[in-house]
Amino acid sequence: MTPCCPDDARQGLSCVGLPGPAPVLRRALLAAPALLLARGARAAELRGEPAQGGFLVGRAEPGTRLALDGRALRVGPSGEFAFGFSRDHGPRATLAVAPNSGRAETRALEVRRREWDVQHITGLPPAQVTPDEAALRRILAERERLALARAVDSTLTEFAAPLAWPARGRISGIFGSQRVLNGQPRQPHYGLDVAGPVGTPINAALAGKVTLSGDFFFFGQLLVIDHGHGVNTLYAHLSERLVAEGETVARGQLVAKMGATGRVTGPHLHFSLSWYQVWLDPQPLLAA
Repeated sequence: MTPCCPDDARQGLSCVGLPGPAPVLRRALLAAPALLLARGARAAELRGEPAQGGFLVGRAEPGTRLALDGRALRVGPSGEFAFGFSRDHGPRATLAVAPNSGRAETRALEVRRREWDVQHITGLPPAQVTPDEAALRRILAERERLALARAVDSTLTEFAAPLAWPARGRISGIFGSQRVLNGQPRQPHYGLDVAGPVGTPINAALAGKVTLSGDFFFFGQLLVIDHGHGVNTLYAHLSERLVAEGETVARGQLVAKMGATGRVTGPHLHFSLSWYQVWLDPQPLLAA
């Protein structure tokens, strides 16, 4: 049975086996040179690719003020900051850099456009494609809980560490794919799916604090972990949760076990990365 977790209009879940980024592309993304966002020895450094679904991490002089398209960015005590671009972000963005010493500058970022696959998924029970009124009320309440967890703006800076694989297995769904469920076009898939047997260990991709633990209609059993500055990871369709809300976890720590809960057709992990309410593509950031 092919793992699949079709989503509703906002929750972007998983599906059929699709190839991930080509190895050459992945190496290019991981090895992308830093961008200098201001001149001189105190320049801000930014690593990552400005692309649709892209996640960027930077370091600037402590006390530097930064803003992306007019939105102020949190800057850590050692100058750490992060931001990302949505799947459908436009071709340009503007980053303003105002260091404590030196002249404020504004830099234009070219945001690379990406092409997205289309996933056709058939054979789903009608109730999983079009939930009834009771299920819709539950979905709306769960959506609010998830939005609150993803809105957490803590001072943690764990997001600056390399992203670790949360599980080992077959890649069965990739970020950004447009899905057609039983012939009905739906929202894109906003995560990475890793298929494996029920009970496969799930590890925290980064250190952080658990901000949500629950059992959701679409996601099944899930965890959300905050890594600071609005960056969080989500782990869904679990068979067992091994950490509780409010608990601090280490990078690579066992936090759950793979399952087939929620709206799925087989056991797998749905793994998502986001910056506040912006879903991001985690796959290019994961070590080969």
